[in-house]
Amino acid sequence: MAQITIIENEWIILPDGRRLAARIWMPKGIGPFPAILEYLPYRKRDGTAPRDHTTHPVFAAAGYACIRVDIAGTGDSDGMFDDEYSEQELADGEAVLAWIAARDWCDGKIGMIGISWGGFNGLQLAYRQPEALKAVVSVASTTDRYADDIHFMGGCLLSDNVNWGGQLFTNQSRPPDPALRPDWRDFWVERMENLPFMAADWLEHPLRDDFWKHGSVCEDYGRIQVPVLTTTGWADAYVNAPSQLAEHLNVPVKALVGPWEHRYAHISRLDASDFLSEVLGWFDRWLKGEENGAEDLPDYRVFIQEHFNPTQANRPPIGRWVAETNWPSPHVSGRTVWLGDGQ
Repeated sequence: MAQITIIENEWIILPDGRRLAARIWMPKGIGPFPAILEYLPYRKRDGTAPRDHTTHPVFAAAGYACIRVDIAGTGDSDGMFDDEYSEQELADGEAVLAWIAARDWCDGKIGMIGISWGGFNGLQLAYRQPEALKAVVSVASTTDRYADDIHFMGGCLLSDNVNWGGQLFTNQSRPPDPALRPDWRDFWVERMENLPFMAADWLEHPLRDDFWKHGSVCEDYGRIQVPVLTTTGWADAYVNAPSQLAEHLNVPVKALVGPWEHRYAHISRLDASDFLSEVLGWFDRWLKGEENGAEDLPDYRVFIQEHFNPTQANRPPIGRWVAETNWPSPHVSGRTVWLGDGQ
């Protein structure tokens, strides 16, 4: 791997003076470079650090400045966390993109990558059309926060609403890193005292109101005007976004669905795949302008699992890969199968 430089912590100063904590991987050379942003509430110093080690050093070695940022009120960042995909989060995200684009080591072209939370806010920020954002890789995400997330589905309250609410509340209650914040204890107490109980807040919106429409890119697919690579796995709960995005976006978009669980495909326990090459091919095309044929890939590539082979150990599923040049495909149609005679 080419030599890279890691900056353990850099403070991104927001317009109102708050600081967001960033970890940065810099390529060899003097730049300027295109950049890749991952923007999460999961603590860059410990929460996602092992996973980050498998992605951003690889991207940096390929010539990208990589920035992993803690959302306000999480990890080591200033401010109070208010909710997932909030207006504060997305407005701050726009400010982060502008900050990166203004660095002398950045050429002004930025891509976003993320799985789950980061897959959501990559699409949501593309929807807001910040100037510097030029491409997105969105993994295990959704286009509709009400109909296709972990709160309500088909109008029904999911048990995940409570489960995830508890997990998120616990995760956001942890202290910042004393090595980076001498004020860690006072900030930790303030953070806990001001943290909302989100599971209860979500329950106050049982219908698809403006609360859920915020951040749901299906409200106007046409607002996404940058190329999108969208992927997921059949063993993941988020399986619908790739086909939906491939059908409705009017920009270059490619969908990829494999036999993976809720992980980046290159670290899947079921069937590790060369996800990093897919990502670099996408960003090389749209951030570096390389004529590598990324736009000529089939619109929809999908793993067809032929039968289940459950075992105690994680083993690759049995199946085959297929591809559709265009999506929606003329080769795919719906069929209604009745449970009984006219029933």
